[in-house]
Amino acid sequence: MKRMIFCFLLGIGTGAGGYWYLQQDVGKARLEQARSQVVTNAQRAATAIKDKIYEVGAEEVKDVKEQIARTGTVVKEKAMSAGQSIAGAASNAKTTGVIKSKLVAEPGLPSFTINVDTTDGLVTLSGKVESHEQVARAVKLALETDGVRKVISTLQIVPVGK
Repeated sequence: MKRMIFCFLLGIGTGAGGYWYLQQDVGKARLEQARSQVVTNAQRAATAIKDKIYEVGAEEVKDVKEQIARTGTVVKEKAMSAGQSIAGAASNAKTTGVIKSKLVAEPGLPSFTINVDTTDGLVTLSGKVESHEQVARAVKLALETDGVRKVISTLQIVPVGK
């Protein structure tokens, strides 16, 4: 019974501490930065999808007309190609989200100062951390994520207080 009350009080204290932290300007700024990064990545994905769908040159138009006149198979091939681009953009966004979640869950890692960008299994980590160990942990977390084939880190090491 004492253990249950202790755990309950500990939970309340943790929740209150988290609430207090998020109400502080720093917590709000970090939360806003994370939200902004998610929105930016979603906009990039949407732009990439639009660019891929509407990317057509004059020679391609001529080729499509000829192939449609002959076999009609180009429409299916082009739709499949666009579908793969959409799936790729969605996969990139999912991979970025998974890595960001891992970084947030990792204690002692300044996850809100680490930016993650993913393109076809290539992950780029950028931002600022406090030590080489934090760089190593962030890279390791990214590499352990499904769908990641390579990680490039441009993380800058900035000691505390600078």
